[in-house]
Amino acid sequence: MFRKMRRQERCMDAVTIEEILQNGKYGVLSVQGTDYPYGVPLSYAFKGDDIYLHMAVAGLKLELLRAAPKVSFCVVGEAEPLPEKFSMAYQSVIVFGTAEELFEQEKAAALELLLLKYSPEQLERGREYIKAAGGRTLVYKIAIKQRSGKYRPAAV
Repeated sequence: MFRKMRRQERCMDAVTIEEILQNGKYGVLSVQGTDYPYGVPLSYAFKGDDIYLHMAVAGLKLELLRAAPKVSFCVVGEAEPLPEKFSMAYQSVIVFGTAEELFEQEKAAALELLLLKYSPEQLERGREYIKAAGGRTLVYKIAIKQRSGKYRPAAV
């Protein structure tokens, strides 16, 4: 079903993959578009085997997700140009999975994860914001089917 990474010597271990997914600032969601693939950068939360995303209640991303819920999501850890080598030192993780909309308690728990990740010092204000904006926000979960990570160290 999923192809093996071509450059096996650059394959990342499971612990590092988990760290990058946990600590990444943002990821790029890729969905099947009508004419072209569609990729959009998003904030996210990661827990266990799931990625959580929040979004508006209307828009292209939502339309495409509803039409074709199989997605990929890419997170870049560190990246540093290596001009003398005409290359880049990097860490990246890509996951494949199926996106589904969450409701009620699962939605609230996912929004709390996002709050803890991006605004931990504003928990009470954030919870009030979530209560006020909850009806204007959708939450999707990507159930991860496959994950892989790739890296290139600067010293190579």
